[in-house]
Amino acid sequence: MSEYVVRFLLGGAVVSAFAMLGDILRPKTFAGLFGAAPSVALATLGIAVYRHGVDYAGLQSRAMIAGAVALAVYSVVVCHLLIRARLRAAPATMLSLAVWLMIVCGLLAVAGGQP
Repeated sequence: MSEYVVRFLLGGAVVSAFAMLGDILRPKTFAGLFGAAPSVALATLGIAVYRHGVDYAGLQSRAMIAGAVALAVYSVVVCHLLIRARLRAAPATMLSLAVWLMIVCGLLAVAGGQP
């Protein structure tokens, strides 16, 4: 239970710091970008280092990087399917999700992680 409290407090503090950074930067759309994912990832990695050691945190960070790269490709594929192929949202999302899964599993296999 105490791990969840630490994660909550640490995550909240880092989210607040990133939100302040996003509020300072221009354009204001950076506030949303900096508000969630990087801060939660940093809090999770901090807890992983503390609880499980640096090797486990390294594995977690490789998985996060693979997921981020796959998400970028997913976003591009969704946009192309929606705009150029004129697919509806549900089929475009499902096809792109399959692309995301293939990319993230491939990247994890190459990086030595466990897909």
